[in-house]
Amino acid sequence: MEQRKRIHPHKFTLWVGIASIIMMFAGFTSAYIVKRNQPNWVSFDLPKVFWYSTAVMVLSSVTIWQALKAFKQRAMLNYRRLVMVTFFLGVLFVVLQIIGFNELYQKGITLQGNVSFSFLFIIVGLHALHVLGGIIVLLILFLKAFSSSVRNYNTVPIELASTYWHFVDFLWVYLLIFLILIR
Repeated sequence: MEQRKRIHPHKFTLWVGIASIIMMFAGFTSAYIVKRNQPNWVSFDLPKVFWYSTAVMVLSSVTIWQALKAFKQRAMLNYRRLVMVTFFLGVLFVVLQIIGFNELYQKGITLQGNVSFSFLFIIVGLHALHVLGGIIVLLILFLKAFSSSVRNYNTVPIELASTYWHFVDFLWVYLLIFLILIR
């Protein structure tokens, strides 16, 4: 008898969650496209710091991928270092986003200013919430990596964190390209 390869229940749940998030952002970006045809729509340029935050996010995807690889090789010192770097890159991404929104605010682009501004704040703000969730998971992984009481080499938690982190990275790149092309 041939045994089917099963997906871990937590991985399945993560993929269902990712599908839900994709649907939510698909709805918001679709609404953005529809609303941008209204006469009161205001186009604006995104701050350059968003490009820097994108580079940071892509780099963090590389470090989480390397962390997973190190964990699978049981190179715990390297794993700890890479999870810590990924965590700090995630925090840096959020800080750069805050700087970018502060720059927009200084130009008069506020949540209440125009529907186009509101869409930007909602779409990017929701992404930031998902990144913050990932940062919390990275912090937990980091703390567990230094815990002397836990010596479990189960790869599922780091695989889940890595998959989610790659997802929020890809989502940000998509959103940035979308916001640049569809203004």
